[in-house]
Amino acid sequence: MSLRDRLHAGPTLAPPPPVPGETPRIYQDIKSRIHSQLIDDVELSRLSTLSPEQVQAQLRDVINKLIADTDLPLNRIERERLVQELLDEVTGLGPLEPLLADPTLSDILVNGYDTVYVERDGVLSEVPVRFRDNDHLLQIINRIVSRVGRRIDETSPMVDARLRDGSRVNAIIPPLALDGPVLSIRRFGARPLTAADLIAHGTLTQEMLDFLASAVRGKLNILISGGTGTGKTTFLNVLSSFIPPRERIVTIEDAAELQLQQRHVVRLETRPANVEGHGAFVQRDLVRNSLRMRPDRIIVGEVRGPEVLDMLQAMNTGHEGSMTTIHANGARDALNRLVSMAGLAGTSVSEHLIQQSVARAIHLVVHLNRFPDGRRRVVSISEITGMEGEVISMQELVTGMRFTGVRPQCLEKIQRASGGGS
Repeated sequence: MSLRDRLHAGPTLAPPPPVPGETPRIYQDIKSRIHSQLIDDVELSRLSTLSPEQVQAQLRDVINKLIADTDLPLNRIERERLVQELLDEVTGLGPLEPLLADPTLSDILVNGYDTVYVERDGVLSEVPVRFRDNDHLLQIINRIVSRVGRRIDETSPMVDARLRDGSRVNAIIPPLALDGPVLSIRRFGARPLTAADLIAHGTLTQEMLDFLASAVRGKLNILISGGTGTGKTTFLNVLSSFIPPRERIVTIEDAAELQLQQRHVVRLETRPANVEGHGAFVQRDLVRNSLRMRPDRIIVGEVRGPEVLDMLQAMNTGHEGSMTTIHANGARDALNRLVSMAGLAGTSVSEHLIQQSVARAIHLVVHLNRFPDGRRRVVSISEITGMEGEVISMQELVTGMRFTGVRPQCLEKIQRASGGGS
C-alpha cells in the first residue's frame, strides 16, 4: 500500500492545534506514518558521512516530497511545522527539541508521555508537549543514554547521563516507575552565569562576593550547601572563577556539570557498572586517584557518600582551596551530613575523630535557599572555628544578606595570601 493509501486509510488530518507543541492523537498518527515511510526510504547509515547541515537539507527534501505525496490540506506554516517535527524525530530528541532550544528553561521534567513540566525563572509550569506513547518516550530516553555509552532496561532501570550541551539527565523506567518512563533534564545555559549575573539576580551582594573571592584566592576550603535547585553548582562555578589561572584543578563529578573557565583543568567523571556488573568507578575512586595527579585544588561537584573521608584527608594534607557542594537544610546540617557520610567509608575511625577532621578541613560553609518566587539567595556564610567538646563550633559571618560584624578568624590567612600576590 502506498503512503497516500496508508494515510487516507485512517482518519483525515485535523487542523494543527492552536497551542504550539500540542499534538492531537490524529496528528501524531499521521506524523508517525510519515516517519515510518521516511525510515524505509532513507538509508540513515549513509547520512553519517555528511555534515549536520547536509543531513538536514537532504532529509528536509525527502520529507517535503513524502508530505506532498499525501495530498494533505496543509498550509505553509502547518507543513513547515510537520517537517521540523519529523526532522527532530530522525536527527534529534523528538518533542524535546523545541524545549532544548529555549535558553530560558532550567529544567525539563517529563512525568509521562503526556505530562511535561518546565521551570523558567524558578517557577514550574506544565507545557503542552506530548509524546505518542510510553514506547516513544522510552525510545527518546534510549537515544539519550546510548550517546554517552550508558544503558537502561529492566535490569538497569535507572540511569544518569548528559546531553551534548552538558545538561544533566536522569531517567527511570518500569518496574521502578509505576506509570511509565520518567525523564528529568537539568539545563545549563550556553553562557555560564558570572559573578555579575549573581549580583544582578540578587543572589548575594558585592561585599559578600568580594569576601568569598578573597577566601578562594586565600585557599580556604569552602562547602556550599542547599536544597535541590538552589543553584549550588552554579555558585560553585562562579567561585571557581576566582582560582588563579596558574593553579592545576581536578574536578570530580557523577555527571559532568561544572563549566570552569581556566585552561589548566582536568575533568573526571564516575562510571557505572557494565552489563556484567563490573567496571564501576565511583567518586571515592576518583578522589583517591586525583591525589596522584598533582592537583593544586580538588573540586568535587557534590559529595554524597564515603568519598567525603578521602576529600577531608586531601584538604588536611596540602590540597587547600578545595571546594564541594552538599544537599543540606543549613550550615549545621551540612556539617552533620559530612560526618555521617564519612562514617560510611567503613573504617574504624571514631565519630569524634571525623568531627575533628571536618573542623580542621572546612573553613567556610555557604548556604543557599530557594524562595517561592524562584529567587535563589545566599542566606548565610558561616566560619568553622574548631571543636567545643563533642561539637563542631562555628560563627555566622553573614546572615540575611548582611555581615554580622564578627571578625573572621580566617582573615589573617586571606590577608597573607593577598600580600603574597595571589
